[in-house]
Amino acid sequence: LLQAASDFANYPGLQNDASAKDFLDRFPLPVILNALQTKADVPGLESTLIAALERVFQTKYGASLIPHYMPFIQVGLTAESHEVKSLACKTVTYLLENVRLIVIYPLLLDCLINGNERVATLSTDAIGKMASSPAGMDVVFPALAAQCSSLGRVRVLALIVKLFSISSYVASAIHRSNLLRLFEAEINNTNDTLATLSVLEIMYELSEVEHGREFLSTSTLLQLLSSIISNKSMESVLRSRAMMISGRLLSKVKTVVSAIDRILQDADECESALEALGEIGSSIQGAQFLLSPAARHVIYAAFDRQGRGKQLAALHALGNIFGETRSELTSDAEESLRRLIYETASKSSKLTPS
Repeated sequence: LLQAASDFANYPGLQNDASAKDFLDRFPLPVILNALQTKADVPGLESTLIAALERVFQTKYGASLIPHYMPFIQVGLTAESHEVKSLACKTVTYLLENVRLIVIYPLLLDCLINGNERVATLSTDAIGKMASSPAGMDVVFPALAAQCSSLGRVRVLALIVKLFSISSYVASAIHRSNLLRLFEAEINNTNDTLATLSVLEIMYELSEVEHGREFLSTSTLLQLLSSIISNKSMESVLRSRAMMISGRLLSKVKTVVSAIDRILQDADECESALEALGEIGSSIQGAQFLLSPAARHVIYAAFDRQGRGKQLAALHALGNIFGETRSELTSDAEESLRRLIYETASKSSKLTPS
């Protein structure tokens, strides 16, 4: 069995249905699964059998057998061996439509929360596949909402980000399930700077997802970000990250822009504030909205030769506002910015604005 599994696992080409059937005719699945469970004292047996089974289940023939071995998947998801858990998580992604989701999902969620990094990643992939179907969504989202007090809550939040990226339909279902409140609860219920920063980093990833930006912009999280930015007692690193997330989300929210505008007076956090304004200005609506004191601050900083980092951040922000990565501004907006720049340049020691 060990030699045959090694040959099958290490075959250099793709394994097809015929080769998978030939292998399983010689060594039926019950024999292989029993060898895994009995933990025979044979060096390399577990890893070799797992590698062979991965390739078997990647074929249509192998995948068709999985529903008949659901007890193995359930046992595998609770095994002590992380390799066996990984195989079980992968196997779920090969399952056909008639998989018993309600039975498997809680075990996958436990793998996400308590498994090592590889197991958590594979279980996330499997849950993502489940959530892509209407039946899967009915199972996945209610259970996620119940996990807000779990020790693996940061992993649960990261999973929510992955689910948002599946489609607008799935994103809408997540929003209706009120799962975004988990982010708010996590930020509000901890005094741990590192834990709060981890949640903000995940929110930053969510702001990169198109469907995530849409729903973040309409949630109470915006007000929470504004509160973090305005709270002088907050750690600087938290306020900086909150500004960057806001910059990605906002184009017309005056409260947050006003909060960032006030931060521009603080030399220590000025660069982060300028970067956030640049993120806002990367959209046409955001750039036009910044034709206000906020844009004036960016231009002042761009001509400030005393702070090199500050000046560089301001120039990057100007690039975004003027349209480095998108279409041009309207002629009125272009003219307003031109006036602001030449007004500032006329007061500069430089002869020409460069």
